[in-house]
This record gives sequence, C-alpha cells and structure tokens, in this order.
Amino acid sequence: MPDPFSLTVSVLALAISAATAWLTLFRRGTVQMTQPTVIFFGFDTPHRPGESGSPKIFLRTLLFTTSKRGRIVENMYVTLCRGGTRQNFNVWVYGERAQLVRGSGVFVGETGVEANHHFLTPKDEEAFRFFAGNYRVEVFARLLGDRKHISLFSQALDLTPEIAAALQNTNSGVYFDWAPDSGRYLAHVDSRPSGSDIVSRLARSL
Repeated sequence: MPDPFSLTVSVLALAISAATAWLTLFRRGTVQMTQPTVIFFGFDTPHRPGESGSPKIFLRTLLFTTSKRGRIVENMYVTLCRGGTRQNFNVWVYGERAQLVRGSGVFVGETGVEANHHFLTPKDEEAFRFFAGNYRVEVFARLLGDRKHISLFSQALDLTPEIAAALQNTNSGVYFDWAPDSGRYLAHVDSRPSGSDIVSRLARSL
C-alpha cells in the first residue's frame, strides 16, 4: 500500500510542475500599458515648407505582458472622441529621438518596452482640428493571434477655449503631464518657431 505522505508529496509536486508549465510555456497572457507620463495633442512637423503638419497624438508609456512567453503587438492606434465625433489616429510611429520607426510589429516581454508613441491621421482624410470641449482618448492594440483589438488605455481630457484657440496655430501643441501626487493630468501649451521639430524638443526634455 502506498505511503499516504509520499503520495501527497508526489501529487503536490506534480501540481506545482503543471502550474509552472502553464505559467511559463502555455499561458498566452495579454499586453497592458502603464499610465502615460505625457500626452500631447498637436501637429507633426511638415515635410515641405508651406505644408500643414498632420494632426498628431503623442504619448510615452511602457508596454508589458502578463505572461512569461511575451506577445507580439501587430499594430496600435488611438481614437479621440468629442461629443458625437470620433477621429482615428491610425498611423503609428514609435521609438526614441532620431530612431523613430513605423510601427510594424513589436515583441513585448514581461519586462516591457518603454518608448515614445506617435499617432497621426491618414493623409487622405479631411483635416482634423482640435476644438474646445471634453475629449476621451483611447489606445487600442492588435495582438498577433487575436481576432479583436484590445483597449489598453482610456482617459478623459479637457481642452479649454484658450487652449483650443492656441491649437488653431499648427506650430502650437498642448502637453498633458501626469501629476502622480494629485492623480491627474496638468495641461500647458507650448509653441515652436516655424520649421522646428516639436518632437525633438520634447525628447530633449524627457
């Protein structure tokens, strides 16, 4: 007759091994993102003199997975809603300073990937303008092997009439800086001289 103690130990060891295999080898997990330290509404630097820069949303955050094996982010995009209007920013660029690349698949492990993310409107769409009002910005991602996009982040932000008026100038942008002590975003407007790169200025300030 088997020893009850030895049998119990064997069963527990088998259960622990099965749980470890599940967590490390088989569990797919998902991708999540941290609270962005900064969110930017504004316009990208135009490629040619006289052109208007594309409307842009910028944020800096850490993407990480809930599994050991990691996941691949196929694409990301941002939606900006105000009242009954909804605008997609589906041109995704990410990276650091001069190493910006077009988003085309990113492997995200459990330690995460920290980067700047730029989302622009398509060139063939009607020009989008930032007007005063209450906005909700939401970040979506499509993971390799999943059928549906997942929501990574959602945040309500307010554009006052003064800020909205400043944003009618494409050389201006509004930064929402996360204040961890108060648990909210604080907005301030910044301008650039014509032809300068507002993204580079932001990167130097981080």
